Amino acid sequence: MADRPLKVLIAKPGLDGHDRGAKVVAHALRDAGCEVIYTGLKRGVEEIVQEAIQEDADVIGLSILSGAHLTLCQKLLDRLRAAEAEIPVVVGGTIPATDAEALLAMGVQHVFPTGTHLPEIVAYFRGLAPAETGGRP
Repeated sequence: MADRPLKVLIAKPGLDGHDRGAKVVAHALRDAGCEVIYTGLKRGVEEIVQEAIQEDADVIGLSILSGAHLTLCQKLLDRLRAAEAEIPVVVGGTIPATDAEALLAMGVQHVFPTGTHLPEIVAYFRGLAPAETGGRP
């Protein structure tokens, strides 16, 4: 398992229809050697959790621009716990600093607000790679 690339599931939960940022991040991670699964737009929390489990994802990356990040992340984290799936969740998008603190407190592993530079995002995900950590982060 340590010889395979980090498997990242990128998802757009809720009704937000803007996915340019998610696609740019997905391409950057793929170019950096990650295996990336992009779920597409307007996915339900249950769908995201099921796909992450089925794909044996190492990390879930959520892209949220709708303002519903607190509600969506709490639901997703609750579903992961209910499924006994220990998959870290990273969130990017339009996230105010105070909400970023709340997301971290609820169990999100990292928050990338809009405007975060791609090299910073790629470096963070490289640090999660199974070859470096010996398995799932």
